[in-house]
This record gives sequence, C-alpha cells and structure tokens, in this order.
Amino acid sequence: MKLKERLVMAAMGFSLAVVLLVLLDINLVIPHTEHVNSHHGLVKMGERESENYKSRILQKTSSQSQEYKFSKSEEEKSNSDTKSKESKDDFKDVVQFLMKISQKHNRHWKGSKAGRPEKSNPTIGEVVSVSEAEMSSVWGRFQYSISKEEMYSAKDPTITEVVDTMRQLPIVGISQKEGGTQLKLIIEYEDGGQALFKPMRFPRTQETLPNHFYFSDYERHNAEVAAFHLDQLLGFRRAVPVTGRILNITRDIYSLAEGDLLKTFFISPAGNICFHGKCSYYCDTSHAICGNPDMLEGSFAAFLPAKSVAPRKTWRHPWRRSYHKRRKAEWENDPDYCEVVKDVHPYNQGRRLLDIMDLAIFDFLMGNMDRHHYETFKLFGNDTFPVHLDHGRAFGRSGHDEMSILAPLYQCCVIRHSTLSMLLTYHSGPVPLSTALNRSLSSDPIKPVLTNQHLEAVDRRVGLVLQVARECLDSAEIAQNVIFISDELYSNVKPDQPVDDGHYFRKEQ
Repeated sequence: MKLKERLVMAAMGFSLAVVLLVLLDINLVIPHTEHVNSHHGLVKMGERESENYKSRILQKTSSQSQEYKFSKSEEEKSNSDTKSKESKDDFKDVVQFLMKISQKHNRHWKGSKAGRPEKSNPTIGEVVSVSEAEMSSVWGRFQYSISKEEMYSAKDPTITEVVDTMRQLPIVGISQKEGGTQLKLIIEYEDGGQALFKPMRFPRTQETLPNHFYFSDYERHNAEVAAFHLDQLLGFRRAVPVTGRILNITRDIYSLAEGDLLKTFFISPAGNICFHGKCSYYCDTSHAICGNPDMLEGSFAAFLPAKSVAPRKTWRHPWRRSYHKRRKAEWENDPDYCEVVKDVHPYNQGRRLLDIMDLAIFDFLMGNMDRHHYETFKLFGNDTFPVHLDHGRAFGRSGHDEMSILAPLYQCCVIRHSTLSMLLTYHSGPVPLSTALNRSLSSDPIKPVLTNQHLEAVDRRVGLVLQVARECLDSAEIAQNVIFISDELYSNVKPDQPVDDGHYFRKEQ
C-alpha cells in the first residue's frame, strides 16, 4: 500500500475514534444530570424537603424583616427629602387629645405643674439620717440627695460638680470590676470617690456588626455618655451622671494596675499600649483595649450609694428578651401579653407600668435592646423610679429602628401625659431632640459623642413613637385610658392578684 493511502486510512481511523469518544461522553453526561435531579433529594433546593429544612433552621426573625422593609423605605425617602420635609406630620390630632385631658385636669398640655398635687419626696439622706460630714463631699451630696421621685432634681448644681470631678480629679487607684460580660474598671480618686470606667474599643463610625446578636454586641463608651444626656433632656432624670474622659494608659492605668489585670498589658505590633483584663466576652489578646499610642477615651459613671446604706432591689424586666439565638420570650409570641403584666403587682397600679413605658421609649430612641433587669431603691418601697443603668449597647445601628423595643407601649397602650408632651415638643417645636442632644453633648471632653447618623435616627424615632401613640388613641374608647396625666389615675387592682418578687417574669418559649 502506498504511503499516501496509508496516511488517508490513518486519518479516517483517527476521525472515527474522535467521533466515538464524543458520542460516549454525551451518553455519560446526559444520564448523570438526570440522575442527580431525580434521585438526590438533599440537593434539590427547590423541592419541599429543602424548603422545610431551611425554614426550620434559617427562618428570619420579625425584626430582620422589619430592617429590610425599613432599608427599602429609607432608599425611597432619600429620593424625596424635600417632599418629606414639606409634608412632616405635626400630630395635631394627638395634641388635641393632650389639650382636652389637660383642660379636664386644669393643667397646660405642655407640662405645667398648675393644679398638680404636691408629693412627698424624701431623699436617701433624710431616710437614713446621714451626718453633715457625710454630706460634705461632692459624692455624698449626690448620693444622699437621690430622692423617691428622681436621681437628681432639675436644677441641682451637684450634678455639674460630680461630672467636673470625674473629668478632672487625679486617679490614685484602679481595679477590675467583678462580673459582667465585658471589661470595666473601678476608678478611685484622691478624695475617696469612685467611678465606673468603660474604655473605648473602636471608632464612632463602627456600628454593630451585622451578624452579632444584641447580647453579644460590643459595649460602647460613648453610648453611656449619650444616654445620660438623653435621659436628662427627656425630663426623666433617672440615670447616674456619666462623662467622657481621655486617659494616659501608662500613667493612669498601667502604673496603678495590680495582679491579674497587670499581666494582661502588652505592646501591640503597631507600638500601642494594650490590655484586656478578664471577663466573659472579648477579654483576650485579639480583643484588647489599645491606646493611640497610649491615650485612651472612656466613660466615667458615678457610683450609687453603697448597698449597705441604700440597698437596691433587682427586678426581672417583664419584657426581657430570651438572650438565646432561637428561643423567643413570651411577649414576642403573645400580642395580649400586657394583660398578664397588668394583673401583677406593682404593675397593676401607680407609677411602675408607666415607668416601664418611659424606659421602653428611652431605649427605643437609643436602639438599646439589652434591657434584662432594672433596679429600685428599697428605702422608697415600690412607689419609686427604676434606675436607668447600663446603656453600653445603645446607639449601635443608626439605620435600623427596632420596633420590638416599643412592645410595652404598643401592647399596653398607656403613656404618661408628660412624656408624650415632651416628645411632641421636640418633634414639632423649634429645637429637635437631635439638636438639643448635640448641644448638650458638645461640652463633653470626648466630643463629638455621636455621629450625625445617630442624631438623625433619634429624631426619626421620636416620630415613630408618636405614631404608635396615635394608633393607641385611635383604637381606644376614650383618650384617658391611654394618656395618664397623673400616676394615681392608673389602676387595674383586682382581688387575689399575684405579686412580683423581682423574679416573676421568667418564662421563655
């Protein structure tokens, strides 16, 4: 056979082999695809089994869906800012309700004390009969002037003295506070006073991490400062005095640290002085507190009177969250949960339930979901204010309004006349709450305390609280069942009602 014929035969054989290989490959591929779709149900994401699996394990919470809806509405509102400002709701219908109730009780709707009966308002110093010597220090004047009605009076000069002292007085001792989930230090001053120090962890612009639960969020020092000022501006005056201060870690902390705390200090690769202490969360080298290179911001909170002098009672909050990744609290599943609370003393009469409403509004304006307990002073019995403490997890998400924080308000539909009046004044008056808050914070050593985004969020949330109040009024038979101009007017007393010993509300689902 000639060479030319051999080459032709070889080419034909090679072509035939290629065709056979292609045919075999197609036969293998097509059945393989059909086989997976037909028999391997675990990877069929469109089938019912996988849908059930996903809904059982990865079901989104209502708050997550609210965040999505809110984000979408924010995008729409950003395209029409001018229009939204022109059509701002002044809540004139709510104002009319306030005016009618005020006229009925011979008072001005904006909170005048005309016609308001005087209450007995003893101080801790008067109850325990402290000596003049104990009242001589700025700390004693603050602690023993705490009264049955409030942490301090509206124009008490002692609060300014306490704040200035915490900012300026030299530090002579330092120790780590026991308990708690994150690092806190007890500061001792040269005059014998003490303050609770929470250090700065990250810049103002860093918000709550998207995948962090409310109970695993970092604490923010600036949130404690802002909460004190906000509590004051709302007229509550139930929070302890807090101020910011900038420390030199070497001089003010490292040189005074002892024992286990001292062992946690180190120099970072960037040349900054760091430490982490010991606590439940975030107390390790990877979550250390670092200076720049040794300067550090922090919040300083004044101490309350010693429990040996003025013991406090701890109450489990009726609307406490479950603090669990999947489990829900009872109030999250029962829209009529407030009826349970209103049937329990001391929430069945007087100020306590109305105080819880104030606290819910306060927390909502800050975005604080971490409210599991509260405290009262035993000296004053049950007819006294709840102390507003521990706001380190507030002001974490400026773009999200967590409506579930307002569950006490929209489930119970009761609110103080004074609180509603104050919110309306900030919403429709010449000075918005954000402006008042920013002005108040401008005197703090760590200014700016809050970013513009968080200040704007406060104003936005005022409007949302007012909208909830309006819905309550629209659904009520008479406005007096929603708005209470006097605490004594609220009563749900019935025979044989249970009594909360501080731990009554602890059921979770």
